[in-house]
Amino acid sequence: MGSFLSDLVQYRKLFPMIFVLGIGGTFSYGFQVSMISYPSMYIKNFINDTWQERYHSVIDEQTLTLLWSFIVSTFSIAGFLGTISSRYLSAKYGKKKCLMFNNLLLIAAAFSWGFSKMAKSFEMILIGRFLCGFNSGVGCSLHGQYVAEISPKKLRGFTSVTVLFFANMGKCLGQIAGLSELLGTESLWPLLMAISGIAALVQLVTLPFFPESPSYLLMQKGDMEGCQKALKQLWGEGNHQGAVDDMEKEQATTKKIKPMNLLELLKDRSLRFQLYLLITVVVTMQLSGINAIYFYAFDVFRTAGFTEDRIPYISLGAGICEFCASIMCSFIIDKFGRRMLLLWGYGLMVLMLMVLTTTLSLQHQFFWMPYFSIALIFLLIIIFATGPAGASFPLMPELFTQSSRSSALVISMSLHWVGLYVIGMIFPYVVKSLGTFCFLIFVGFISISWILIYRFLPETKGKSVMEIKEEFNHLNFRKKCVQDMGENPSEKYTSCTKL
Repeated sequence: MGSFLSDLVQYRKLFPMIFVLGIGGTFSYGFQVSMISYPSMYIKNFINDTWQERYHSVIDEQTLTLLWSFIVSTFSIAGFLGTISSRYLSAKYGKKKCLMFNNLLLIAAAFSWGFSKMAKSFEMILIGRFLCGFNSGVGCSLHGQYVAEISPKKLRGFTSVTVLFFANMGKCLGQIAGLSELLGTESLWPLLMAISGIAALVQLVTLPFFPESPSYLLMQKGDMEGCQKALKQLWGEGNHQGAVDDMEKEQATTKKIKPMNLLELLKDRSLRFQLYLLITVVVTMQLSGINAIYFYAFDVFRTAGFTEDRIPYISLGAGICEFCASIMCSFIIDKFGRRMLLLWGYGLMVLMLMVLTTTLSLQHQFFWMPYFSIALIFLLIIIFATGPAGASFPLMPELFTQSSRSSALVISMSLHWVGLYVIGMIFPYVVKSLGTFCFLIFVGFISISWILIYRFLPETKGKSVMEIKEEFNHLNFRKKCVQDMGENPSEKYTSCTKL
């Protein structure tokens, strides 16, 4: 622990940039995800009033539901489009410029929301949701890459967990701002939606004072002087030659200096198992049951006797638990490693989900059972944020080299957005058919993923990108390695890593 704290002190110049990246990155995404449920009733009333004023008739329930579904789902659709655009934009203009111009979209969305009621236009809400979704798609993709590339190896886990930290901070502040005592009222809901533009403005004003990613400057621009200057600005004075050597080694080993496109990544045999594990990690996060837990939380809180006006505060408590758990994860991830946190986290979640299925089925049989279910829900949220969620964000960029990282994270974030949309559409029907037993589906998915992670994922803690790639070469080129080993055992390692 003492060594970890000394590392934090040594690299203290890095933290202002981590804050700037976070406040305009996953923070905005988290705020939008949690905030939108609070003004839903007021927005529907606004749509109804606007429709009546325009067409002199009351909007029918089906049309109102369709318009509200468009407003909600547009965020995910635009997020997907922003994600698939991020690879091209970052390769052409660099991550720093992309994030700066990306902030203009959220500021435009904030103005659109803020003046929608005054203009009597619910279309402005829809436009704002699209702009905000595109902003989140680009911002979330580049935030994780940027943080991973500016961090030293010994703190890479800690800094990458800040992606989750800022997302959970945004969720908490969105829940707090949406309370009826603050901005969650019929007169202030446009301000509630528009307030996230402040975060974009903060990043837009401050990001120009920070450097571009050192690895981008060296490996894609060939700017050694700019790379060394960026390292000194981010890490402080000292000898950073080891980091430069790692980048040069990666550059020399990578066949294509220019960023790979998606097709090239899918065809590259040396990255096959990394891609398999990336998909496994992302899909398992979506199918871990955490969305189902939040879905059932309101029913459990009602059964426990909490009134409707108290439930938002209980939900806020769950959000605060998730936020605190992400803080705890940032301090333990570089001690225990990504692999251990994933295995222990998902293992405990399987056990807890089976117990929760039982307690939810019996919650009407015993007066104390709903309270026990509430405790399990809070515990599951803590386990998920401390383990799988916290470990997944640092792991994803670590599996890939500079040339393939952008395309790989486009795949992961695209799966995230598509999963968010599909689960939102399908899950209510699954719940209607299976009830509380829907958790057993998630238990099955997690169990399969646990086996794959245990079998194929090496520990990445404290290793350079090329060291991680060399470990995967034994999986990606297994048949060739076995053949070479039979022909000449002394050259086994060389033949596997050269390919």
